[in-house]
Amino acid sequence: MTKKEILGVLRDSGLNSDEFIVIGDASIVCHGLKRTCEEIEIYSKSKISLDKIKIIDNYIDRYDEINGYLFMKIEDCLDLKIKDTENDNKAIIKKLKLYLETLDNYKYERELREKGLTLIGGVDEVGRGPLVGPVVAACCILPEDFNLDGLTDSKKLSEKKRDYFYEEIKKQAISYGIGIVSEKRIDEINIYEATKEAMIMAINNCSVLPEHVLTDAMKLDIKIPVTPIIKGDLKSITISAASVLAKVTRDRMLYELDKKYPMYDFKNNVGYPTKKHLEAIEKYGIIPEHRRSYAPVAEYLNKHGN
Repeated sequence: MTKKEILGVLRDSGLNSDEFIVIGDASIVCHGLKRTCEEIEIYSKSKISLDKIKIIDNYIDRYDEINGYLFMKIEDCLDLKIKDTENDNKAIIKKLKLYLETLDNYKYERELREKGLTLIGGVDEVGRGPLVGPVVAACCILPEDFNLDGLTDSKKLSEKKRDYFYEEIKKQAISYGIGIVSEKRIDEINIYEATKEAMIMAINNCSVLPEHVLTDAMKLDIKIPVTPIIKGDLKSITISAASVLAKVTRDRMLYELDKKYPMYDFKNNVGYPTKKHLEAIEKYGIIPEHRRSYAPVAEYLNKHGN
């Protein structure tokens, strides 16, 4: 059966097809999350058969069968995968956990609000990997009724979407701040320390300071309580908002630099070491905005001098 046929079976059975995903060749259809086959193809590598489910007593009542196809809630699918501890399940378990956590990207904010906090700052940075320009961080405090459908990690958004979200976030935010640490400072203290410096700067640049800070896996030594969250830019709406503010701010800085140095193609690579960027370094040398502590630039300096 094709995906279209399977969704038709769901509808004919009185089930809401919008609440299901089809996994791979549809040996499983999981309830609770809608994705396309292409996006979820990873799960088809280890299909769960009816016989395999039957041997786990706790799961007998946790699936439905229609026309030979199994329907299971994604939470149950994750639970089953964890119990079935074959090594090839590890990547699938990790992906399933992340999908479940990103379904509710207000979770961390809601838990803090339940403790009486209202000013929750999400902090994220952009620009650790580029050879050129500053690292930029943003801190964003959103109202409880904030709503911006589709907002997620800025790297997963088109430039058009990012620009739209950038303006909407600024309109709706209670407060936001930007922190920019130059390439010279990065060379002095290293990118990890420069990232922390940019984040603290962003927090301090907010017109209203947060009561609690959520970061994308970064620990900060500040007086405000901090919760680092792995993959926070996907799991927390506030960190997602900060990632958009930081990304758009830095990209626009590199677009301006591109006007000055068009040969490096900054408008497309925003400073990252693409083939064209590296070839331009060999041909034209480095510019003041290059990070001299980064390998390709340092190698050029060792070979050619300043």
